[in-house]
Amino acid sequence: MSDNKKINRPEWDEYFMAMAFLVSKRSTCTRRKVGAVLVRDRRILATGYNGPPSGFPHCDEIGCLRDELNIPSGERQELCWGIHAEQNAVIQAALFGVSTQNSTLYCTTKPCITCAKILANAGVKKIYVAEEYPDEFSDKLLKTLGIPVIFMEKPDMKFLLEDENEKLIDDYE
Repeated sequence: MSDNKKINRPEWDEYFMAMAFLVSKRSTCTRRKVGAVLVRDRRILATGYNGPPSGFPHCDEIGCLRDELNIPSGERQELCWGIHAEQNAVIQAALFGVSTQNSTLYCTTKPCITCAKILANAGVKKIYVAEEYPDEFSDKLLKTLGIPVIFMEKPDMKFLLEDENEKLIDDYE
């Protein structure tokens, strides 16, 4: 007879948000690491993280242009070598011919106004975020378009470290 014990697994929203935080670990931005996951019908369509275009040196190698110019967060996004995580997720979907119509975005950080416009035109219908971003225009645009932005707690990533005996690996974080 099998030993029927309940497996502790994350809810869907927590699962996809945890993936966004995992994706953010690929970022080479020295200011803010952001990850994004586009999902439809509980299936991942594409992921993205913030960083410079392919082939361009990474910010952790050449320094941060925004820091050099003393630009505050949430302002003058065009003065940055990086492409935002949300933009990269939409670009990846486009490169591989994956429709983002009626999708949901899970992103570590609330989208800026530029990303909000891209997401709206890409057909994203709902956005989950774990961290705030100082951009009032993004809020106004998404509210006007009826695209809800739902804040959720940063997921407890310890479930990633459980082994088959449900013991946690020592020295996490």
